Amino acid sequence: MYKQFKTPLNSFIGGWFIPKKTCDDLIKYFNKNKKLQNPGIFGSNDKFYIDKEYKDSIDILIDNDNNSFETNKYRENLQQVLNLYQEKYPEVKTLEKFNLEPFNIQKYPKKGGFKIWHSERSSKNRSLRVLAFMTYLNDLEKGGTNFLYQKITTPSKKGLTLIWPVDFTHTHKSQICNEEKIITTGWFKFT
Repeated sequence: MYKQFKTPLNSFIGGWFIPKKTCDDLIKYFNKNKKLQNPGIFGSNDKFYIDKEYKDSIDILIDNDNNSFETNKYRENLQQVLNLYQEKYPEVKTLEKFNLEPFNIQKYPKKGGFKIWHSERSSKNRSLRVLAFMTYLNDLEKGGTNFLYQKITTPSKKGLTLIWPVDFTHTHKSQICNEEKIITTGWFKFT
């Protein structure tokens, strides 16, 4: 059983710690796959931008065909966290079937991050998203995530895996710090 990170029930943010080895393996995967690394993008309605004033990261997209040991182990851990989230919020079990979308491993340089307030379902082409997730792959004193309306800042603790609803109710942004941060992040969407 994964250790729970306590959040208020009415925040609809769930958090549990996956094994640190899984995090270390994903960092190694990121570092050894330089050719897959691209500047982080943001946008909506099929318009995507690279602008470090808004989002400063280097990303690797992990598509559904990627069956590396590291990414498969992460998917297994993420599924366990999703199961725990559904125990905490059983209404999620009543939704139509949804699956994991391709996800990102993102490395933020010092003073990097997703610097603007945003939510994960902000356009028609993202309307099938149900839940967002994020796993911190390294420990930082700061460098967590600020959730605007919940008035919660989650800490960047290695293995902490968060799941939350994708709508504007969970508007969030990176807590900017003077250290490099690395995460995995993505979405579950209706199939």
